[in-house]
Amino acid sequence: MSAFIPRQLTPIIMAQQSKFPVLAVTGPRQSGKTTLLREIFSDYRYVSLENPNTRSFATEDPIGFLNQYDKKVIFDEAQRVPELFSYIQSRVDESKIMGQYILSGSQNFHLFNSITQTLAGRVALFKLLPLDFKELKTNGLLADPYAKASVKGFYPAIFDRDIDPVIFYANYIQTYIEKDVTELLNIRDLKVFRTFLDMCAGRAGQLLNFSALANECDISHVTAKAWLSILESSYIIFLLQPYHENFNKRLIKSPKLYFYDTGLLNYLLGIRTSAELEENRLKGHIFENMILAEYQKKNHHLYLHQDYYFWQDSNAHEVDLLMKKGMGFSIFEIKATQTINTGLFKEMDRFEEISAPAEVNKTLIYGGAENEKRTQYNVLSWKNISD
Repeated sequence: MSAFIPRQLTPIIMAQQSKFPVLAVTGPRQSGKTTLLREIFSDYRYVSLENPNTRSFATEDPIGFLNQYDKKVIFDEAQRVPELFSYIQSRVDESKIMGQYILSGSQNFHLFNSITQTLAGRVALFKLLPLDFKELKTNGLLADPYAKASVKGFYPAIFDRDIDPVIFYANYIQTYIEKDVTELLNIRDLKVFRTFLDMCAGRAGQLLNFSALANECDISHVTAKAWLSILESSYIIFLLQPYHENFNKRLIKSPKLYFYDTGLLNYLLGIRTSAELEENRLKGHIFENMILAEYQKKNHHLYLHQDYYFWQDSNAHEVDLLMKKGMGFSIFEIKATQTINTGLFKEMDRFEEISAPAEVNKTLIYGGAENEKRTQYNVLSWKNISD
């Protein structure tokens, strides 16, 4: 059993404490938000708004509540009492104290709606996602090969408390995902939603077709969109948008669907071991998902504010990951293979031709162990992408 794993977001949050009156950390349940904040702000009082008595006090008497908790307070699950935010706004405007309140919450939809409506300009926003490669490598905890890391997943409790991933994810779905969803949506039959979640897992790393997804689950197109929105808001899935610059007029406009955590993804797909993953027909999509999720974590944990895309035309020529860099691009091909051959570079070369005269930096991320610096390409091992 390991001790607390230091998070890359820690110094970034600390740097903003003296610049904003309110700091807010959101992210999926069990990503380590409470542990992180109590570690950073050990001299702050901690108040959980999950507690019914505390929530009742905050809801019924917000002025009395904030008189008692006037400064240096962490309000956990702050989305539970959104009406409190306007009172916090008045307090911080009057006091001018930086770092007066720390908010955390696991439902992006409610928390961010409340923040944008009442605390705009007064709050620094952060996202804490499951553990990233750098955090695990630094502590000697990143499993190898990639299939083992992918199936194990990246939630802190799996490492901190040495929990079997199968047990963790079975409980995670019942305790958190289904709980949050039923609170946010009026779902009469939870089995249908669970089928929907499984169908999303089967489409990880692929173009999202709302109509096909809705039809397979026997729900309306509107319902499918609403459910996907909630899964996004709860940090279960994210959508990667296509890059639309018109090199030609036949570009794909649909986003791709990914899961923030491949441990959960593998569990939903019925994959329980690295050997099963290696034999699964979806292993390429799952590997791609793991890499894309890592870039999302890196983006938020290092506060990079980078925009990521994929690119694909109607002939299925594609680039897995694209970043705009000034007048040029950084593009990435992501392949689970541990053997490098020249065919792995052809899609990136095609994009370079289409996008000329823009400068294109080309990187292959693969399932092997060694980096290579080639004349026209960077070749990166999956476990080195955060170095």
